[in-house]
Amino acid sequence: MTSPYDIDEIFPDNAAGAVRLPRRQAGNSPQDLTVTLLADYTLRTRAELPSAAIVALLAEAGVSHAGARTAISRLARRGVLQVRRQGRRSAYRLTPEAADFLSAGGSSIVSPTGAEPWDEHWTLIAFSLPNGERAQRQELRSKLRWMGYAPLYDGLWISPHGLSDRARARLAPFAPGGMTVFRARHVELGAGLDRRPLDAWDIAAIAREYEAFVRQWRDVPARIAAGRHAGAESVRARTEVMDTYRRLPVLDPRLPLRLLPAGWLRQPARDLFVAVYDGLAATAEEHVRAVAAGFADGPVTGIRAHTVADLSAGLRDET
Repeated sequence: MTSPYDIDEIFPDNAAGAVRLPRRQAGNSPQDLTVTLLADYTLRTRAELPSAAIVALLAEAGVSHAGARTAISRLARRGVLQVRRQGRRSAYRLTPEAADFLSAGGSSIVSPTGAEPWDEHWTLIAFSLPNGERAQRQELRSKLRWMGYAPLYDGLWISPHGLSDRARARLAPFAPGGMTVFRARHVELGAGLDRRPLDAWDIAAIAREYEAFVRQWRDVPARIAAGRHAGAESVRARTEVMDTYRRLPVLDPRLPLRLLPAGWLRQPARDLFVAVYDGLAATAEEHVRAVAAGFADGPVTGIRAHTVADLSAGLRDET
């Protein structure tokens, strides 16, 4: 069964060719926070942030200076960030490949969750890889998870959605002659004999994740409306709510509502995420710009906080 945080990584290591985004772990790692921070305020423009400003902003989220600098250095080696040095100062921005991948992935994650028609068919991907291909097997499993599939059995992964052209392209490099894709309906075998397709997901655990998300953030919109979030707190909360919410659509990849328990919190969680993320945007953007200006030699441009609607529509590089 798929339990929260059994997911090895939300972003596969080879997600964008030479780009290797940080491995997903339970909690918020410095690399995760750095990527989210840069994406939240520079994804559209790929603006530079002074390294000292990034360190200062991460410090406000509880990351030590040493931890922040290590995270930045590792992301640069992974091809996620590119550096520009001027004397002893340095500034970083997202690479074009990372920005493209984050934009596409972000659009998928925050897309509206309205009820979609379902034809009661499942897509099944069966594969067999030699024992010596452990790394390729792990890579394939990570990619399937990112695409919304879950393992019904070890070598049989399923999704209620059809196989898109993009998914076909992502699977093409794997196991020539070792993979088969079906689109089929489930046939009931009878009580005690059947393993339902939905059993590939741990529904109770996913429900608890939704409940925890709603419980953590439900009081924040009222505090935003009352003006009780200062700049640093706005950036910290906005980064955290994105870093937390983006796991949920991977755990629950728009599973058919008719198969899920009554009162499923997918839409309420999204509504709450929008209220927090968008509600903090203006204050957070102002704070990021002010911190960046404090470490820059000249004017700071290109810092822009996008909304959920902007991200859902697909952000275009404006550089």
